[in-house]
Amino acid sequence: MARLILDSGEVWQPLVDGDNLFAPTPQAQALESPADELFYGGAAGGGKSDLLIGAALTRHRRSIVFRREFKQIKALEDRVQEILGSRGGYNAQDRRWRLGEGRMLEFGACQHEGDEEAWQGRPHDLKAFDEITHFTERQYRFLTTWLRTTETGQRCRVIAAGNPPTGAEGDWVVRHWGPWLDGDHPRPARPGELRWYAVIDGKDTEVDDGRPFDWKGETIKPKSRTFIPSRIEDNPYLLETGYKATLQALPEPLRSRMLEGSFKAGREDDPWQVIPSAWVVAAQERWRSREKPKSPMTTLGLDPARGGRDETVMIARHDNWFDAPLAYPGADTPDGPAVAALAVAAMRNGCGVVVDSIGIGASVYDHLAGAGIACLAFNGSERSTARDRTGSMGFINKRAEWWWRMREALDPAHGVAIALPPDTKLRADLCAPRWRLSARGIQIEAKEEIIARIGRSPDRGDAATYALCDEIVVQRAWGAASPAMAETQYDPHEW
Repeated sequence: MARLILDSGEVWQPLVDGDNLFAPTPQAQALESPADELFYGGAAGGGKSDLLIGAALTRHRRSIVFRREFKQIKALEDRVQEILGSRGGYNAQDRRWRLGEGRMLEFGACQHEGDEEAWQGRPHDLKAFDEITHFTERQYRFLTTWLRTTETGQRCRVIAAGNPPTGAEGDWVVRHWGPWLDGDHPRPARPGELRWYAVIDGKDTEVDDGRPFDWKGETIKPKSRTFIPSRIEDNPYLLETGYKATLQALPEPLRSRMLEGSFKAGREDDPWQVIPSAWVVAAQERWRSREKPKSPMTTLGLDPARGGRDETVMIARHDNWFDAPLAYPGADTPDGPAVAALAVAAMRNGCGVVVDSIGIGASVYDHLAGAGIACLAFNGSERSTARDRTGSMGFINKRAEWWWRMREALDPAHGVAIALPPDTKLRADLCAPRWRLSARGIQIEAKEEIIARIGRSPDRGDAATYALCDEIVVQRAWGAASPAMAETQYDPHEW
């Protein structure tokens, strides 16, 4: 892919443009980019893995290249051997290459959620990720925490390489590099352009520049981020092998993703995905084309969190129009009263609140109900006696029933044309769960399984399903608590 030894004496150099030796290729631009966090790639064949290895061999002292599974590291080992000419200095058991003069290149993997914790406290001045969309966001953020060096003048940076995601698990990459990859981003960026980010109150926030600033008594230094696309046309060595014809022969949308690096090309849903991605996208397009209705707030769906990395999320519904999610870091909602206060502030028109009553949610429900607020406690593990729209299938529990109701509401053939906000996390959450048909009925995979796959709890998706709650069911709860409210303010036939 890249020449092994050139005039500079370096063991590796980036690809060159044979037609214009003075024009840097995308791979060369990526190598020299000043960004603290760089995403390189998009299409297949642009020299992504080679960039990671080359940067480690020529620019850094302590480097690590991660793949999601250890068995995927073999090709990287072989490539380093090809560049160096031997495996001298390589410890296959530790997957560690000693390069002389105190320099080192490691290979690591995090197959399962939680495996990243084995790398806690391991400093490197280059953290590199091959096929970044295979990692969860939590793994990425955890592993990059120990990006540091004690060597004066040694640069520290993160380089991620990969193709467009093929499932909900990789959607976080589109959010993280939103100005370059998200077609809905309000401030799109050019390839290679630097944007600056800081974590403020637990949220990844774009700021104006890299100057440090004070926030609540703490000095925060923003980090720069960029994306540089590459295609097989940028790699003359691979282009000569006829690999482009292989990419051209792929079926769509895989062809657009791998040949053109398109992040907009439709991805293939898992066959057991509860809600097809296209249905969610269509609902979000309806939201864009409509104004917020003047009708009263119908329901407030609430998925609470206490501390930790999960969020407390609320989504309000006005008939078949859903408002943008209100999300609060778990650290800001330490107990039931704190969550209940946020819910009261978000409520309008005396609407009802549907709250997940597991864990902290029980306290939230108690405080809301104790204040005379109409609310329904949702316990997903409770038995369900409902049937699906066709009447042919039952549900193993309430959680399966409510998620299936969201599927049916979004079904373009039989749904109610609901409009969902164009929130990328909400879209990923709604497309994440999978299902199976058991002897007892439809079963949705456990939340723990979803977290292990996408690296976080689908809080926004849960809040949306609660907001969709059948008003007749909610009215029964209201009637038990406040008959006058149920009789005078709510008519289940209006929706």
